[in-house]
Amino acid sequence: MPISRAPKDKLFSLVEDPVRLLKLAADNKNLKVGKQIHAHVVVTDKVSSHSNLVQTNSLINLYEKCGRLSVARQLFDSMRLRNVVSWSSLMAGYLHEGLALEVLGLFKSMVSADYNRPNEFVLTTVLSSCSDSVRVEEGKQCHGYVLKSGLVFHQHVKNALVHMYLRCSDVKGAMRVFSTVPGYDVFSYNSVLDGLLEEGHLKEATEVLRLIMREDVVWDSVTYVTVFGLSSSLRILRLGLQVHCRMLKTDIESDAFVNSAIMDMYGKCGKLVNAVNIFEHLRNRTVVSWTTIMAAYFQNGYFEEAFNLFVKMKLEDVSPNEYTFAVLLNSSASLSALRRGALLHACADKSGFKDHVIVGNALINMYAKSGNIEAANEVFSDIQYRNAVTWNVMISGYSHHGLGKKALHVFQDMLTAGDHPNYITFVAVLSACAHLGLVQQGFDYLNRVMKQFGIEPGVEHYTCIVGLLSRAGLLDEAKNYMSSVSVKWDVIAWRTLLDACFLHRNYGLGKRVAEIVVQMDPNDVGTYLLLSNMYAKARRWDGVVKIRKLMRERNIEKEPGDNSHPESRQIYKKVAELLAKIKLLGYVPDITAVLHDVEDEQKEDFLSYHSEKLAIAYGLMKTPSEAPIRVIKNLRMCDDCHTAVKLISKLTNRIVELWHRVYLSHHGETRAEVLENKCPAGLPF
Repeated sequence: MPISRAPKDKLFSLVEDPVRLLKLAADNKNLKVGKQIHAHVVVTDKVSSHSNLVQTNSLINLYEKCGRLSVARQLFDSMRLRNVVSWSSLMAGYLHEGLALEVLGLFKSMVSADYNRPNEFVLTTVLSSCSDSVRVEEGKQCHGYVLKSGLVFHQHVKNALVHMYLRCSDVKGAMRVFSTVPGYDVFSYNSVLDGLLEEGHLKEATEVLRLIMREDVVWDSVTYVTVFGLSSSLRILRLGLQVHCRMLKTDIESDAFVNSAIMDMYGKCGKLVNAVNIFEHLRNRTVVSWTTIMAAYFQNGYFEEAFNLFVKMKLEDVSPNEYTFAVLLNSSASLSALRRGALLHACADKSGFKDHVIVGNALINMYAKSGNIEAANEVFSDIQYRNAVTWNVMISGYSHHGLGKKALHVFQDMLTAGDHPNYITFVAVLSACAHLGLVQQGFDYLNRVMKQFGIEPGVEHYTCIVGLLSRAGLLDEAKNYMSSVSVKWDVIAWRTLLDACFLHRNYGLGKRVAEIVVQMDPNDVGTYLLLSNMYAKARRWDGVVKIRKLMRERNIEKEPGDNSHPESRQIYKKVAELLAKIKLLGYVPDITAVLHDVEDEQKEDFLSYHSEKLAIAYGLMKTPSEAPIRVIKNLRMCDDCHTAVKLISKLTNRIVELWHRVYLSHHGETRAEVLENKCPAGLPF
């Protein structure tokens, strides 16, 4: 510290003014010098009570800033005379250490003492403690004191009040303070906008933005970052373009955070080219810039390109952070690239980011979507701090793997831990009920438990109920349920019922539902194929011809199988060998799965080289003998492949997992129905 090298006369002057020196030591968090000055104060023992008060306050400030709260509290308790600074300094120390109860206890004592009235700084600290600990009742009591004291008109107090209500999910309370108390500066508007955006209250954030525009507030860089964030969350490109144009007309400096906010906005609004253009013209690319553009590629479905950027980032000697790993791990999840995800796991561990909750959540998601639910559970078990996302990805992972009981057990653990489920949690819970066929329990979660937590059911929850009834074979009930619930059903709900009609061989209802799906999504090849298969199952070959003709007229084509692979001959030979061997284990080709009007011999030939069998054969050729084989496809596999895969698993003593993923867009998300067949070798079939 420069004080230790000061000339003797200057040092003497400073010692004569210990309060000044204690402030310097506190600002620099120099505990050693602070203790020396403390010793000097004790030895000199100034007689002035006012001088002792100021010096003790300075000592409390020193020790709380240096993390020695116990010493600061001892000094505070020993004081015969205190002023508002004494209380404020100690409260600030407890706030910084996250000890909200200590702050509230001091505030109660201060108000009870009645000789030191809290000022705006004390009240801001107390309200911030209520925010951090999400104590809305205590916050409301503080609000009452603020109104009585007249301190509500101080900017810091108003901002703290709004922030407290937002953190406690009381949007009405926050907006009431915001709208009834006049006099807001740009910092206030930024705070309110950011709080609303952080808590997901986009409608209210839009109203605040209109107010900012109407009052002609001068924006700063924080305002632009926040409003770009609002545009991103709303996915409104027009708003983002207007804000970008406004910024270009001003002299606001485009720092890394502003540029990243713009790139994020363009990425989430589907204008990847604009985001890339900004990125390529950046002079200084930080890890924030790199991570943002990777996220833009990820959000637009360019997962491989996100990985390529990671390589380029490392070549420019920019180190990744926890958000970089989260984006890349989620890209791996979208590709179901287990090996790549495992490598990223090792890299994150080596870089020291494994214990960050955002990385842990992405790891659970990656392992679950890549088929290794056991590894997902290991990561989940090792996470010390779990947020709502942590619970949700684990519950969803188990649900997607068909492990409904485990999903519901994790949900119960979540409730036991005192964590509140949210909208997404109940989507996963209802999906688990569907896997288990728990019709009554599913309705109980929808109609009773969700209301207990103040969650309004949405189309996703109602779709899960349709899936629950459909899986239970209650197809007419599912159709009637869709007619009785006043919600705008999307294509996913109707596809859920359509798949169940095919599975349960209710082709009459299935054809009616298929017509609805085709009207909603005329280009969905899967629906046409499913409808064609229904006609074929019913031996209505005229219907098959009709659907094929309709597909040709609308230029809708099923992607053909690829036999251009350089090793296709070896792959087909391997399939033939496998089929010959599993016939010795009792395999009989299920020619009823062939939906073509041809002879039985030709039907067996069609069955032999389905894509699932080709993929498994290639996996057996190219992977080590003990490695599991995971095959992922977009269409449901036939019953014959289901049987054959089990026997191939038993024959080769290999874990063979075959996944069915239905890619249906819903608010930018991908919904997957997973794990058609998971048969570890050695288990009874």
